[in-house]
Amino acid sequence: MIRPNIVFILADDLGVLDLGCQGSRFYETPNLDRLAREGMRFTNAYAACPVCSPTRASALTGKWPQRTGVTDYINEQVGKLGGTKPGFPLLCPPAADKLSLSEITIAKKLKSAGYATGLVGKWHLGGKETLPENHGFDFSVGGDDRGGNAHVGPSKLHNLELKTGEWLMDRLTDTAIEFVAQSKDKPFLLWFTPYDPHTPLIGKPELVKKYEAKAATLTAEFRDEPPRKDRRTQTHAVYAAMLEDLDRNLGRLFATLPENTLVLFTSDNGGLSTSEGSPTSNAPYRAGKGWLYEGGIREPLLVKWPGVVKPGTTNDSLTITCDFFPTFLEAAGLRPEALDGASLVPALKGKPLAPRPLFWHYPHYGNQGGGMAAAVRDGDWKLIEWFVIERIELYNLKSDPGEQKNLAAQEPGRVKALQAKLHAWQKSVDAKFPIKNPNPKSEAK
Repeated sequence: MIRPNIVFILADDLGVLDLGCQGSRFYETPNLDRLAREGMRFTNAYAACPVCSPTRASALTGKWPQRTGVTDYINEQVGKLGGTKPGFPLLCPPAADKLSLSEITIAKKLKSAGYATGLVGKWHLGGKETLPENHGFDFSVGGDDRGGNAHVGPSKLHNLELKTGEWLMDRLTDTAIEFVAQSKDKPFLLWFTPYDPHTPLIGKPELVKKYEAKAATLTAEFRDEPPRKDRRTQTHAVYAAMLEDLDRNLGRLFATLPENTLVLFTSDNGGLSTSEGSPTSNAPYRAGKGWLYEGGIREPLLVKWPGVVKPGTTNDSLTITCDFFPTFLEAAGLRPEALDGASLVPALKGKPLAPRPLFWHYPHYGNQGGGMAAAVRDGDWKLIEWFVIERIELYNLKSDPGEQKNLAAQEPGRVKALQAKLHAWQKSVDAKFPIKNPNPKSEAK
């Protein structure tokens, strides 16, 4: 088998329903919709965490975030006891402020197997001596310790300087295309991680005007999600403009890819629906980025692999971020080793994946209103344990995808069984738990 080129695309804060092929009737994403038609769309895909850095670490290593220590988005307080909300009822445990150089990344593995390796875009897994080039990427442009960017110049990023009025997404795409052109002589891994559609919300004026007209007859609706409100309709013109620009640029990249290329597109966490302008809606799913409800962790997942994936197919197997590491290894003809993930190659060839539970553990206070919690999904059932208020929630996602009917009181046996699986997993990955704060506030969920 000829080893394929591998292009991994990780959008930033893109919601599960933010694409036309995922059900949006407001956003326009024709190039990604075409990717879905030409490949496979997974309908039960999840991020390893409801915020970005842990998911990025999981994709690179094939591990649950708890094993890497990167369990919250990296910021100036993440390594300190108390985290981002030191006055709340529980103190966050310390988390890693960088991806350890001891981690074996997919870039290191494929580089050793003869692949050219390039990262273009967001990194957010450390700076200085823990940049992409320290983790196996020979070509590294645009990624440093920062989690956001102003989207339009003037600005400086790692190995990249934007002029006044120059759009970051355009330059990153130009750079990704340059890497593809330079990698003709051997297979390549392109890790393309745009900053869009992460805040700040800034769109190209002509596209914003287009969506303002489109939204003129629509009404923005919200639902209470204490302590915040959850957007329930897609009407935000600037966010829509950012999505169309993301899609346009991906179309430019797709047009340059050789035929023998595996393309995987997904997002790092759920769409932002309860904070910072609440630009998108994940409805009927509940809440969004920063929450362990479905809106915070469900993702689009599209995979095209000519000659392997049957075009226009769907797969409802449960998948999660740490699956990508063994998937790319197996696609490259290597042993699909991974501590935690499962290779998706059988699914890409039309076979169902073996049933398994998926787990999350987020002992931090996100700035989107979600609280400290852990969760497990097993089949159609999902259990959430809230740490601050010590509440258990149980949902049947088949009959209640919006997680509105808590069945914990009616299903004590199922609660006990799922808790046992969750607690055993937490022990196996050495999950860190919050501790009581002697000087608490009462606002936390």
